[in-house]
Amino acid sequence: MSYHYQFTTKFDWHLQTQWQTPDTPFMHFDFWQALIDAKLIGERSDWWVQYVQIVDDSAQLIAVMPVFIKKHHQGEYVFDFSWAEAFERYGRNYYPRLVTSVPFIPVTGERIWVAQGKSLTAPLYQTLLQAIDDLASRYQASTWHGLFFSPKNVQALHNVPNLCERLSCQFLWQNRNLQDKKFVNFDEFLATLTAKKRKSIKVERQKVLKQNLSCQVKIGDDITEADWTVFYQCYAMTYLVRGRQPYLNLAFFKQLGQTMADKLMLAQAHNAHGDIVACSLFFFDDDAAISTLYGRYWGCLEEYDCLHFELCYYQGIEFAIKQGLRYFDPGTQGEHKLIRGFYPVLTHSLHRVYDKVFAPAIAQFCQDEQHAILAYQADAMTALPFNDTYKSQFFGDVAAQGTIPDNEFLKK
Repeated sequence: MSYHYQFTTKFDWHLQTQWQTPDTPFMHFDFWQALIDAKLIGERSDWWVQYVQIVDDSAQLIAVMPVFIKKHHQGEYVFDFSWAEAFERYGRNYYPRLVTSVPFIPVTGERIWVAQGKSLTAPLYQTLLQAIDDLASRYQASTWHGLFFSPKNVQALHNVPNLCERLSCQFLWQNRNLQDKKFVNFDEFLATLTAKKRKSIKVERQKVLKQNLSCQVKIGDDITEADWTVFYQCYAMTYLVRGRQPYLNLAFFKQLGQTMADKLMLAQAHNAHGDIVACSLFFFDDDAAISTLYGRYWGCLEEYDCLHFELCYYQGIEFAIKQGLRYFDPGTQGEHKLIRGFYPVLTHSLHRVYDKVFAPAIAQFCQDEQHAILAYQADAMTALPFNDTYKSQFFGDVAAQGTIPDNEFLKK
């Protein structure tokens, strides 16, 4: 079986009615359609996209991968500013560059839609790389960046020449009690922590209550039009106070509320008068193979002590426990997550450099960075707040030894 590629700027989701179920909510077609309809990607945006379509000898559509042609780094969360600066210093053009990612979403997952009953074989991967190289030639792109690729994709491309892997570290909460089952409630989770950390979290939650704040969780269709309006005011404020414009618009969120309601959770904080003063938006997928809560967008109209921790982390943990979800991904960055029970886990990105002068230097940079990230992850493990009983039960001396090959220890 041989494969061929073709490009299109408008991918008709209905060309192939049977697609494999995406491994995150962010590769669902409804999510991408909301991005398109809100003019956040595609024509008239600075996320201009070419969809790489892979077809077989009978012209049957097998797989599709988005490739963005970009002249900036915004909304990516894998930073290559130093590469751009180096290119500029030596009089080389770093832009445009090619990017395969879910725009504005730093979540690990598949980046390729695959038809039902088909699989990503080595020849298919090779055809995808040929298509990327072709696009790079057409647009004179300096690089291609595949961001937050799934471990399966990374492993399949591990030994491809001129393809560098970058690691980064995020934080992930796991719903797992001492009996190797899911927690019954938040107190059972607290019981796995040291006395000092347990007390600290209780104090933070009490501070929120003492400020006459109450939290409410809404799911799906319970989120009203008025809720979306207030949420967006909170979300936008996070950017406006820093003199920046928000990446996303209200139309995008409202459309998600209509088309992906079953995957949305909104946590709200109300003051003593009943007014909403802060919001945090989550996505979740309770499919047994995924079973994950994703914390994505937060904002507040008024500042309150410890409210961010309550609305973004503790409400999320309580929701994950109540829904029986296995994991909670609270979003990128933030070491403060570590001391609240979120494990340091690795993320993977792939990079292809077309400048023959810079390619070896960037490859060495990626290799050196990997060692630094692995060392950081091992060091971060020692700061986890779990008590000795919980640590010895599930990962023994991993924290002390610093021998963490990847994230697999979470799934044992």
